[in-house]
Amino acid sequence: MLYLLIILIVLGVLVAVFSLIFRKKGETDEIIQAGSSCSTCSGVDPQCEQECMMEAATKEIEYYADEELDAYRGRPSDAYTDEEAEEFSEVLYTMRPDEVKGWNRSLILRGINLPDQIKDEVILMIEGK
Repeated sequence: MLYLLIILIVLGVLVAVFSLIFRKKGETDEIIQAGSSCSTCSGVDPQCEQECMMEAATKEIEYYADEELDAYRGRPSDAYTDEEAEEFSEVLYTMRPDEVKGWNRSLILRGINLPDQIKDEVILMIEGK
């Protein structure tokens, strides 16, 4: 029984060593390139969106001149007054359409929920319609 356990451990170590030695350099390059293509995510492919969100979570959070919105961290999306939702609208309409997707990611990473009042507008801008 002891011999069987030793053989299994040795085989496991050999497999680990061989997989490190024979790992193709191109595999890691593909992973890096896949993560850098977030600008091509259309919102249809959930895997692409998930990879981009994971990549964004490892980077420093980008602010879009909207630091005042941090006061709404943790608030449910249906709990905003119209005046508070207007603060989000003001930020939204001061940015270029290609920045909206990044702004939405920034809000998500900061724990800020979009007000229900402007969600449709944000979705339409992200989809480019």
